[in-house]
Amino acid sequence: MSLLKFGILENYETQTVNQRAATIRSQCQLIVSQLCESDYIRGQASDLIESELSQLGALYSGRVVIVNGNFRIIKDTYGIDEDKVIVAEEVIQCFQGTDTTNYNRRDEFLEVTVPVRDSVTKDMTGAMIISVPTTDIREGKEALSSTVLVLQIALTLVVLAVAFYVARLLVKPFGKVTASMEEMQGSFMEEEISIPDYTETRLLSEAYNRMLKRMKVQEDSRQEFVSNVSHELKTPLTSMKVLADSLLAQEEVPNELYKEFMGDIAEEIDRENKIITDLLSLVKMDKKSSDITIKETNINDLIELILKRLRPIAAKREIELVLDSFKPILAEVDETKLTLALSNLVENGIKYNKEKGWVHVSLNIDNKFFYVKVEDSGMGIPQEDQENIFERFYRVDKSHSREIGGTGLGLAITRSAVLMHHGAVRVYSKEGEGTTFTVRIPLKYVP
Repeated sequence: MSLLKFGILENYETQTVNQRAATIRSQCQLIVSQLCESDYIRGQASDLIESELSQLGALYSGRVVIVNGNFRIIKDTYGIDEDKVIVAEEVIQCFQGTDTTNYNRRDEFLEVTVPVRDSVTKDMTGAMIISVPTTDIREGKEALSSTVLVLQIALTLVVLAVAFYVARLLVKPFGKVTASMEEMQGSFMEEEISIPDYTETRLLSEAYNRMLKRMKVQEDSRQEFVSNVSHELKTPLTSMKVLADSLLAQEEVPNELYKEFMGDIAEEIDRENKIITDLLSLVKMDKKSSDITIKETNINDLIELILKRLRPIAAKREIELVLDSFKPILAEVDETKLTLALSNLVENGIKYNKEKGWVHVSLNIDNKFFYVKVEDSGMGIPQEDQENIFERFYRVDKSHSREIGGTGLGLAITRSAVLMHHGAVRVYSKEGEGTTFTVRIPLKYVP
């Protein structure tokens, strides 16, 4: 607003000065023509010209000066400098044939010079100078400033009112978004919002709906996980209670039956312990990556140690356990978590295998990653189940998994451990023809 006001006042002053100068110059031109025709400029007296010069000075309350070719003042309507020589920049420019206009804002006067030419030869014979006060221009500028100030205040109020109205109009759809979110409260999982008023509100609604879908998936996953955990933990307890109640219901229990029931109870206790152990491992995997302990590890030695621990299990079912290691590998890993992940893959290969089958583990490396491949000759995984096997408590064959003591958490633990290392795990399988898991992990850990 201040710049606008400054621009209006400056433009008013400039236009007024230019208009005033143009009017004065036009009136001076009439007198200049008479100066040449009457030889007044060469000293010839003329009452008519004297009268016109006085009238022109009086009209603008200013001063008119006539200078001859010798730079001598031959007429001064103020009667102050007659017969004096004047050598000023404006006069010299005038004798060179250039009209000049000089506006002095501080001293409040306007000076206009007009060259006088011989009517026949067109030679420069003198100059006419008129100086007029510009107090009225300043006063007009001040009056205009007051008017502009009033307009400025009015315009500011109007702009603020319009801006407030437009802002409310523009923000209204966002209020709808907020209101929609507040109305949902406890039932937010069942509803979506749609506010297509603006591109921004439409994008905001779509982003919220996408977030809502992710939250629904997470909530469903959480509920399913809680349900699975409750079920998995209750099952061994239920079995143990049934067995214990059966023993208590009989007064004299044969030793053979007593030993059998206690053996079953011991198996259920082991099963419960394994479920709890796997759950604790999974919880640790879900923590932030700051909990990971990275150090340079010999991956060849790590794999050999895993196979050494699992060979007794493989020997019971006469399963061949083979390691193919092509190159020595050193990598930055969390040894404990990676051991748990790879142990689960090899142990699954043994558990879900056929009698006298085989499990081949191969280890390889390139310039960025190392690779672990676990192949088995087992029962394989149906195509429709392969995308779900890394989910918690998911089992391809629930009855068979229960028989061999599976908890449904092993592959979930493996995936979490691999992802903590910024790696990837893939499965390739065909039902009845065995399964292959591949793990890729960076050699250098990047937090």
